[in-house]
Amino acid sequence: MIDLPFFKSAATQLAGLDISSSSVKLVELSGGDKDAYKVERYAIEPLPRDAVVDGNIASLEAVSEAIKRAVRRFGAAKNVAVALPSSSVITKKVMLPEGMRETEMEFAVEGEANQYIPFALDEVNLDFQEIGPAPGSPGDVEVLIAASRKDKVEDRVAVAQAAGLKTVIVDVESLAIESALELVAADLPEGGRDQVIALVDVGATVMTVTMFRNGQSIYSREQAFGGNQLTQDIARQYGMSFEEAEAAKRTGALPDSYARDLMRPFMDSLALEVSRALQFFFTSTPYNQVDHIVLAGGCAVM
Repeated sequence: MIDLPFFKSAATQLAGLDISSSSVKLVELSGGDKDAYKVERYAIEPLPRDAVVDGNIASLEAVSEAIKRAVRRFGAAKNVAVALPSSSVITKKVMLPEGMRETEMEFAVEGEANQYIPFALDEVNLDFQEIGPAPGSPGDVEVLIAASRKDKVEDRVAVAQAAGLKTVIVDVESLAIESALELVAADLPEGGRDQVIALVDVGATVMTVTMFRNGQSIYSREQAFGGNQLTQDIARQYGMSFEEAEAAKRTGALPDSYARDLMRPFMDSLALEVSRALQFFFTSTPYNQVDHIVLAGGCAVM
């Protein structure tokens, strides 16, 4: 039933491999448990336009070549953890009786999955993780099921393999972000307890605003806005190709007028999009304030 682990940890040394619409990234961390995490090394390599579209790998060759370049800059690497975009994964929390053996739980999960997955089970990679006691249901445990079409998983495994890497963990981007946010929240006043944290993730083409409270996602909104819009503005303004404009944006090799004429208006538009997302949150939930904003994604450095 389970071909690749979504949730299980690995004892081997791992690098994280992120495949986004604009670049591939490799990162290795050290520490954990009682020690703070530390970035040991990382590498970022840009991708050609349309190599990855809506989270789907459209050009296996282009992505694997970018990963190879990243590995050369990164240094020796063998095992990687990758993540699937949330749009490619069906997740569902179900309640099962506590005390079940793993084989019994696997059988029960298959039965539950049949109700929620619109594909034959032999067409998907399926995994589950017991979360803990089910709230309000004594004697039951809450179990998170994750399932994705096999081709979505196999594409990511294939591009990593073509670059000489072995994929040992497949995660879900939204769940990986939640795990990372827990590390950030630990440094907030009172550990962020009973506070609303807005995670604003601004990528190349999409901005996602997710609200968390006590480690749980309580609201999420996705908007078609991202750094590619600024790159396109740079290309038009200075007569560059998209690739040249993206490289100039990253290195800062642009005229003095850039900050005033292009970057400031883009940042104003970004602030407006975030404000809109907050207003949608306030009007559609019982909450009327946000205690902290955490920025992520390539545009966060701006």
